[in-house]
Amino acid sequence: MKVHLVDGTFELFRAFFGAPPARDEAGRPVGAIRGLLSTLVSLLREPGVTHVACAFDHVIESFRNELFAGYKTGEGIDPDLLAQFHPAERAVAALGMVVWPMVELEADDALATGAFRLRDDPAVEQVVICSPDKDLSQCVVGSRVICRDRLRGKDRDEAGVVARFGVEPASIPDWLALVGDDADGIPGIPGFGEKSAGAVLARYRTIDAIPDDAARWDVAVRGRDRLAASLRERREEAALYRRLATLRTDAPLAEGLADLQWRGAPRAEVEALCREIGFQDLPTRVPRFTS
Repeated sequence: MKVHLVDGTFELFRAFFGAPPARDEAGRPVGAIRGLLSTLVSLLREPGVTHVACAFDHVIESFRNELFAGYKTGEGIDPDLLAQFHPAERAVAALGMVVWPMVELEADDALATGAFRLRDDPAVEQVVICSPDKDLSQCVVGSRVICRDRLRGKDRDEAGVVARFGVEPASIPDWLALVGDDADGIPGIPGFGEKSAGAVLARYRTIDAIPDDAARWDVAVRGRDRLAASLRERREEAALYRRLATLRTDAPLAEGLADLQWRGAPRAEVEALCREIGFQDLPTRVPRFTS
């Protein structure tokens, strides 16, 4: 069997900016929720989709905000999008899917934990992390754990990670620490770009193993003296950025493999939800009901 782990927060953001805006009878925004439900029902209709979980940032801030003041927050997010966060979790649960709402940790930590727990289960053929986020590439293992960009229809296995970033999955947190990640508020180390970080980490694997003295670098990189000096002066920052970029694999997930099996949606809950958000045609697209 294949297990599909969905980045619900990403899908909600994508739906908010890609689906038509809408409001329910009470004037509450529901367009992103409708878009989210549509894409999840589409996933459930795909052949071989039997075990699914959907992770959300129940709140934007996490333990990482305590480590670094510049880490991403909810500041600047459209209020209409924020208003749909918690209702989106309830809507996905109404489809009969397992929902992982994260508070201290982030949705990506839940996905990383789920992939870590399931990847060696003999009953699992493959874990598919449904998200294009760069940081989730650190979870990839051969072709057993992959990342899938559902919008573009592209999969990224371990060979794909190396082709895209120049490093193996285990080095992705170090790569992000050097290059930075605007989406998460990680500034990176000045001077390093994707190619230079990839080349250096392909040789040394971790930031800690990169020599301070550029003369000891045995990899050809343009501007290595400048890069070595920049990293040497910012070792502590680089270590912090790597910690921020490293996904946790100890999220408190109560469900196991058997719980993730999608057996169908409870019809009464789906129909009640659809009346509430004015999405009356959705039940006709749900592939299976439990009652």
